[in-house]
Amino acid sequence: MKILALESSAAACSAALCEDEFLLAQSFQNSGLTHSRTLMPMVQSMLEHCGHTLAEVDVVAVAAGPGSFTGLRIGVSAAKGLAWPDEKPCAACSTLESMAWCLAHTGMELCAVMDARRNQVYNARFRSTGDGLLRLCPDRAVALAELAEELKTSGKPQILVGDGAVLCYTTLKESGLDVRLAPPHLRFQSAWGVARCALEQVRTGRLTDAASLSPDYHRLSQAERERLAKEQNKGE
Repeated sequence: MKILALESSAAACSAALCEDEFLLAQSFQNSGLTHSRTLMPMVQSMLEHCGHTLAEVDVVAVAAGPGSFTGLRIGVSAAKGLAWPDEKPCAACSTLESMAWCLAHTGMELCAVMDARRNQVYNARFRSTGDGLLRLCPDRAVALAELAEELKTSGKPQILVGDGAVLCYTTLKESGLDVRLAPPHLRFQSAWGVARCALEQVRTGRLTDAASLSPDYHRLSQAERERLAKEQNKGE
C-alpha cells in the first residue's frame, strides 16, 4: 500500500511517500515561502528522485485540520487534484493525530498543540502504546488554562508536540505540570505522520474520495465570525 501524504497546515511544508509503515521518501521545507509555490513542485521532485510515479500511489493523504486556513486549503486542493484523475481514494487526516504518530514509540502521554490565537490552542491528547496511539480526547480548540487543569487531573508526564509546544511549555510548567518538549526533529508537523495516520484509516475502512475531501477548520475564520456578528447586530 503506497501512500502519498501532504502536510501544509502550518509554517512548514512537507510531502512523503510511504509503503505501509516504511518511509520511501520525504521532502521538507520551512523556508517561509508560500505553500502554493512549494508544495506541488516538492511532490513532483520527490517522486521523480525516488523513482516512483503518481500512477503507483494507492492513497493520497493530507493533513485536513486543524491549522492555518490558507495552508489547509492549499493542501486539500493539491490532494484533490492528485487523486481526482484516477479516482484514487483519499485520507483526510487530523493534523494533531498525525503529529502524535511521530512519538507513538515513547509509551507516554502526548499533548499535541498548535497556536489557535485568541488565547487558545488546537489540541488533542493521546496515550502512546509503543506501536500505536490511544486517543484521549477529540480534536478541539481549548483555552490554555482549561488544558492545564485537565492535565493536572491526568497527573501523568506529558510530551508536548507541535508548533505550539514551546508556546505552551512555560505556562504549563508554571502551573506545576511535568511537561517535556518533543525533540526538535520530531516536534513539528511532517508528512510521514500524515501517512502513518492515513494507514490507520486504510486499515479501518475510513477513506474518502476526492469529491468529498474537505478541510476541517474546527472553528469559523475571523472573517466569518465578523460577518455573523454584523448580521446579529442588524437583527437586534
